[in-house]
Amino acid sequence: MSVIRELHMMEDFDAVSLLYADIWGSRSGRTPISAEVMRALSHSGNYVAGAYEDGRLVGASVAFFGEPVGISLHSHITGAVVGRGVGLALKMHQRQWALAHRLSRITWTYDPLIRRNAYFNLTKLGARPEAYLASFYGLMDDAINGGDESDRILVAWDLTATFPPVVVELPAGAVHGLRNHDGRPEAAATDAETVLVDLPDDIEALRLTDPGAARAWRLAVRETLGGLLAEGARVIGFHERRRYVVQRTTTHA
Repeated sequence: MSVIRELHMMEDFDAVSLLYADIWGSRSGRTPISAEVMRALSHSGNYVAGAYEDGRLVGASVAFFGEPVGISLHSHITGAVVGRGVGLALKMHQRQWALAHRLSRITWTYDPLIRRNAYFNLTKLGARPEAYLASFYGLMDDAINGGDESDRILVAWDLTATFPPVVVELPAGAVHGLRNHDGRPEAAATDAETVLVDLPDDIEALRLTDPGAARAWRLAVRETLGGLLAEGARVIGFHERRRYVVQRTTTHA
């Protein structure tokens, strides 16, 4: 079981910086966030925490106060070894920290094409998308993002809501706006009240094996999911770990 604690010393921040560089496969000398920035955030009262197993750093999370002031914490980056529940443990620790600081929500961004992240954020935690942010960080060249554009979903986690959340059932009459057809995105115009948006099986592998297909998925999800959110539709769940369930506020004639 992981032991999670807040971090305050430069040697701890150096270790987190190296861990992040390893997780993200960053090029030599680069890391998603520097030890110096983490030091400044921690010193000014923000959230920097590490997860340890048998004294070894296995995950970390960095967050800072955001808008609305006094209500929200923005989680900038969380990284952990895969498969041992460290990521969930870090989010639970972050949740308790936020509540202790009288905050009621946590926001963060994630790549909308990565199925495991969508499932974790929407189903396990119950966070909900608020906006689609196209190419939020520009082109990224680490091993995870592989030169892809950095579209992101901004999600908000309501800390006053029931936890764990109730799994959303697929509404009757739901129609695919974007379908995974033999590994390729297949879009279809629909005026249905509930729209399904499929994701590729493994976008990270696809970036390496078929960059053209990965690019097609990026643009298709941007147009379909991004377009729905821009209309005012809301994501109400993530079905079978592979598709967004999006509900329009009104039925279009």
